Amino acid sequence: MSKKPFIPIPPPAPLPDPEIVTAEELFNLYRNGDIDLICVMGPTASGKTRYAVNLARRLNELCSEEKAAGAEGAALNGTEIISGDSRQVYIGMDIGTGKDLKEYGEIPYHMIDIVPAGEKYNICQYQRDFAAVYEDCLKRNVIPVLCGGSGLYIESVTCRKYELGDNASMNLTLPRNVYYISTLVDRDTRRARIDKRLNERLDEGMLIEVKKLLASGISPEDLIYYGLEYKYLTMYALGQISVEDMHEKLRFAIHQFAKRQMTWLRGMERDGIRIHWVSATSQDPDKSFSRQGNTIGSCP
Repeated sequence: MSKKPFIPIPPPAPLPDPEIVTAEELFNLYRNGDIDLICVMGPTASGKTRYAVNLARRLNELCSEEKAAGAEGAALNGTEIISGDSRQVYIGMDIGTGKDLKEYGEIPYHMIDIVPAGEKYNICQYQRDFAAVYEDCLKRNVIPVLCGGSGLYIESVTCRKYELGDNASMNLTLPRNVYYISTLVDRDTRRARIDKRLNERLDEGMLIEVKKLLASGISPEDLIYYGLEYKYLTMYALGQISVEDMHEKLRFAIHQFAKRQMTWLRGMERDGIRIHWVSATSQDPDKSFSRQGNTIGSCP
């Protein structure tokens, strides 16, 4: 029997070069009507939530400075964050979905804890609920920042090509000129962060959270449906896998999930969406938000 020829695994695609983004420029773009939504994306463990919160705080400072200066026209009334995460909508699924609500501090947030765990919330519902929150932000003259890692959910509300079910006839208020930002970390750093965060969440009581959800009457099948942490911890709680298998399978699944997120983001670029890649290693808002170029990202 002849041996199959050896085909080497190609090296991973190079990461994008990071840009620098300033809150001042984003503020002016929004103030002038050039953009109507700031969207902060990124793979898991890339620091997108903290980045979005720091950006919101700096934008709030600029809103206050504008009011104090008595600028002409309707003053902007601060910044609020809208979650773009498909699992953080569920009440009681906190540690496993990485809500990290303490990160938000004084920054208002939306689309978190809006439906009971056990339900199967879908993309059509998300599109309608987002549109209602987004329209409310516009009416109150608030700068909306969409932040999350669920690519399909994000595209469903930022790309006009999505007409979902009955939503197509509802004349939903959705953004038209989106400024896309994605936080960026190198693969080794991301993998190390994922491993560290998994261990921390297990120590924080992620297994206890899963057992409480099961005890509340949510079926194992429904928890497994949510995937990742809830899938493998439920299997472990039911005695279907060992603790070692749970940890290793979950660790591998999260790494693969982060890889798929990066693939999705690069796919958005191939579809013509301009993404501004930023390094989230520095979380100091005075250092994190400056930028080169002046291209606004919009869906084709």
